[in-house]
Amino acid sequence: MFSISTILEKSLQAALNEAFPTKERNSKSALILSNTHLIPASKPEFGDFQINCALALAKEIKIPPHQIAKKIIDQLQKDVEFLRICNPPNIAGPGFINLTVNSQTLITEISNRLNDERLGVAPKEFIKGVENSNRVIVDFSSPNIAKEMHVGHLRSTIIGDSLARVLEFCGYEVLRLNHVGDWGTQFGMLITHLKEVAPQTLNKEDVVEIGDLVNFYREAKTRFDENKDFKNKSRNEVVNLQSGNKNSLNAWKLLCNQSRKEFQKIYDRLDIELIERGESFYNKFLINIIEDLKNKNLLVNDQGAKCVVLKSFLGKDGKPQPIIIQKSDGGFNYATTDLAAIKYRLTKSPNGDGAGRLIYVTDAGQSSHFSGVFQIAKCANWIPEYCRVEHVPFGLVQGEDGKKLKTRSGETIRLVDLLNEAVKRAKQDLTSRLKTEDRDESNSFIEKVSTTVGIAAIKYADLSQNRVSNYQFSFEKMLSLQGNTAPYLLYALVRIAGIARKGGKSEVSNQNLIFKEIQEWALIRKLLQLDCVIAEVEEELLPNRLCGYLFELSQLFNRFYDQVPILKADEPSRNSRLLLCSLTADTLKLGMNLLGIPTLDRM
Repeated sequence: MFSISTILEKSLQAALNEAFPTKERNSKSALILSNTHLIPASKPEFGDFQINCALALAKEIKIPPHQIAKKIIDQLQKDVEFLRICNPPNIAGPGFINLTVNSQTLITEISNRLNDERLGVAPKEFIKGVENSNRVIVDFSSPNIAKEMHVGHLRSTIIGDSLARVLEFCGYEVLRLNHVGDWGTQFGMLITHLKEVAPQTLNKEDVVEIGDLVNFYREAKTRFDENKDFKNKSRNEVVNLQSGNKNSLNAWKLLCNQSRKEFQKIYDRLDIELIERGESFYNKFLINIIEDLKNKNLLVNDQGAKCVVLKSFLGKDGKPQPIIIQKSDGGFNYATTDLAAIKYRLTKSPNGDGAGRLIYVTDAGQSSHFSGVFQIAKCANWIPEYCRVEHVPFGLVQGEDGKKLKTRSGETIRLVDLLNEAVKRAKQDLTSRLKTEDRDESNSFIEKVSTTVGIAAIKYADLSQNRVSNYQFSFEKMLSLQGNTAPYLLYALVRIAGIARKGGKSEVSNQNLIFKEIQEWALIRKLLQLDCVIAEVEEELLPNRLCGYLFELSQLFNRFYDQVPILKADEPSRNSRLLLCSLTADTLKLGMNLLGIPTLDRM
């Protein structure tokens, strides 16, 4: 089943090809026409879709925009599928084309979606003949071993999970990778400290807890910075670890396992699925990376270090900045590991993951790093033409004072404390509301609702922001029942669930679906935008587009609920409106699931 927008887009492309044949296009007009697509109408009075290429095209082909619009319309009206779906198009202003889908098509599409668990969103069509074009790797979260997850990991974890969910729904095979920091020079000092102050733990893995490990890391770092003998021992321990010394590896595994257990508690709480594949996984490939870059004449020697110099990768002085691949002491760094990861992830199976798209979800501060790494990978021909490698940057989480979110003492906030506080405040709000409403609910109900609302509020507050921007963290705003918040969306679903309990089961049939009110048609049109919104998120990797859609849908539903009788309406309007309620609930649930947010029937 093809959605309305998909059919109309095909009609538009065919009309453009007929009206402006390829042989008659110059380079600029060809570019304009290749980028011409249907866009949702900016206002209801403009219909459902708009075609806005006429003004830009007029400058290139020297034909008045109104005449260009007329040529496009003439071709559209020769298309049988277009005529079946749309009312006659009209031209607004100098050359804007407005398209309005006819009522019968809208009713048919609503009926189809009521019987479709995908709600009209067709699975992605993949490129035939291209191996693994449907496999995507999303690299997100990525905490460091022996350190607790803090508020800085919040955005990567939540954004990455949501993007993975959307891509999975679209039909991609998604590999969710957690590129944890589990290798490197810091483990020399950690292992040395562990052997000296807690040697008994090497045989008893359950003795050390993550809280101890966090303090343990600080103690080791202090000794490393202040004690020359300890620093030398730590460096020797790195050599032992990299050479496979059994005792060193046992200590390393202990540190990793203890951290892993605590990370998983957070992931379980947030309903996040990840496959851990840390830096250590790529260690065995690093020498090959050096050799490959050397064979391709990309390496230069800079004071003993092996580097790649890219003309387009400039430093603050405006000059090409060397990217170190191997340090003068023979050690490797993040760039080397990330290059090995890119090469492995894009190499065809069984020697690699064979992915067609790589997505890295990290803070915007790493944009320069990834820009350089991606350019090197392209120069080394490790990125096939059909593959996409993308950095998905995000801004800072700030306090209400506009500064980086920290505790009162100036320390980074632990993620577990942030989640606990959200649930605590949600519970306080719920308890207060139950008293006001004179409702008596069980402790299990209160715990379930407050936990769901608290976690949902944190997730939605993050995802509803444009990820590129910094955003201000406010418990009061994110837990509010008003505005663009998770509680507002959850409450809309609870309201629909209440209607369903009273209204009973409705029957789906094109013959008994009748809509007369403006509020009904507005809700219908918004419901039918779901496929376009998901396609936008899949392409642009901006979850806030989905959040904005769900918020607008909730607003339209609440307006419909407040202004149009549902349960007291006469048939067939009663049945039709109940079905609209049902489809709205299904759409909200699907959308919120793609955001990683659970829903409630009561709250």
